[in-house]
Amino acid sequence: MGLAKYGEISGLPLVGAPWIVPVVLAVLGGVVLYMALQIHKYTTKDPVKRAQLKPLDPQKAFGTLVACKALGLAGAALPGWYGGQIIMSLPHGEAEFYSQAIIECVVACVVCVADMIVGIVGEWLCRIPPIDGPESPAVKKAAQRNRYAAAATKASTKSATNPATKSKV
Repeated sequence: MGLAKYGEISGLPLVGAPWIVPVVLAVLGGVVLYMALQIHKYTTKDPVKRAQLKPLDPQKAFGTLVACKALGLAGAALPGWYGGQIIMSLPHGEAEFYSQAIIECVVACVVCVADMIVGIVGEWLCRIPPIDGPESPAVKKAAQRNRYAAAATKASTKSATNPATKSKV
């Protein structure tokens, strides 16, 4: 009620959400999702095909990841604000001011939840596939196999060149 009273006195209503808010949030969610899909498309390409493409700007990839994280966090926090306004306005829903505020807040709340989902999915899309580094189990296994092969080759070469190990006939 304090927010409504302040809105009446100042002429600047704080209850509800201006229609520009859900529009901007929806556009922002679409742009971030598009950018995340571009990063995902690049990182999941075959390395041979990726070499033929223009290299991915790491700043763009990092900026996209940060935007996804920010969108996910804002999308998680804002529905609480708008949901609180909905709950506060429901008892006064028969008044035109409050019914309009309820509609605005419901739309903003839905868009914010959609943005939260886009942010979470966008973070997942920005993941880089694992690179087989020296600590990778596959790399360790291959290195061990190479050591065994080298030892076997070395042993067979030694026996072939050492006349003492040749059998007498």
